[in-house]
Amino acid sequence: MKRSKGSATHRHRALPVLLLLLSAQLPRPAVAEQPPWAPGVERALDPSSRLAVGAARVALHNYNFHAASPSGLRALGQVRKATVKSIPGVGQKCYLQFTTEDYRSRENAGSCLATVLYPKKKSPPAVNIKCINTKDQKQIQEEDNRLYQKLKRQTKPITGSNIPDSFGNIEPALEPVWALAVAGSSYMMWEKSTEKVGYFMTQVKSVKQWMRKDDSLEFDYVILLHEMPTQEMISCHMRLIWLPGHPLKVKYTCDSENHRLEDGSGMESGSAAGIIREREENF
Repeated sequence: MKRSKGSATHRHRALPVLLLLLSAQLPRPAVAEQPPWAPGVERALDPSSRLAVGAARVALHNYNFHAASPSGLRALGQVRKATVKSIPGVGQKCYLQFTTEDYRSRENAGSCLATVLYPKKKSPPAVNIKCINTKDQKQIQEEDNRLYQKLKRQTKPITGSNIPDSFGNIEPALEPVWALAVAGSSYMMWEKSTEKVGYFMTQVKSVKQWMRKDDSLEFDYVILLHEMPTQEMISCHMRLIWLPGHPLKVKYTCDSENHRLEDGSGMESGSAAGIIREREENF
């Protein structure tokens, strides 16, 4: 039986179409793609995530300590945007945009841009932060100077305990020493924070002023830090020296650190531990 040339031509034309259909059904070779969490790749963070919010608080701890202004303290408002990048051999770096509030009034205090690098090595987070102020800087300085003059005029050393009290109240006369405790403890909380652990200052257990012959004000504190998310309460002894317009000088030791002494912002070296022990005996 002879086959027509037309039918053969039809089969030849159908063959490429059949091959095309078969190739479409075959699994495609896997293309190696770099995951978004790979080293060196910046990835978005949920602004409400623990890492984003914790890093923003670390940045503000750094800001409050270096501002050295009890009248210009800021608290975290809301994280607007956050990304993170893993840097091989260095650590994790967070990039943040967030709003802030006045620490006392909770009014809008402006927005901030910050980077927080959590190093692999055991050292404090590296912070770079820039903020826009809604409050006039001159006004903040004037408030600091008024607070300073009020404290400097005291003829007797200021002492206090349990600030705030169990109802959350702070005596007006003790508000300045509470604000200084917040500024000074910001150094401790910035230094101690990691990607997984953060801190809040919850209470001044005790405070005592030491009268000085120079212009500076000096206080010894025992404060409680609330560690998150472990929920541990850590007792720390902090010595703070303040003079408006100058960096805060802070030394501290915490129970959880086997009384290891930490030094902040250029405080003069020497037998600081001995000074603290001597003054504790006189408490």
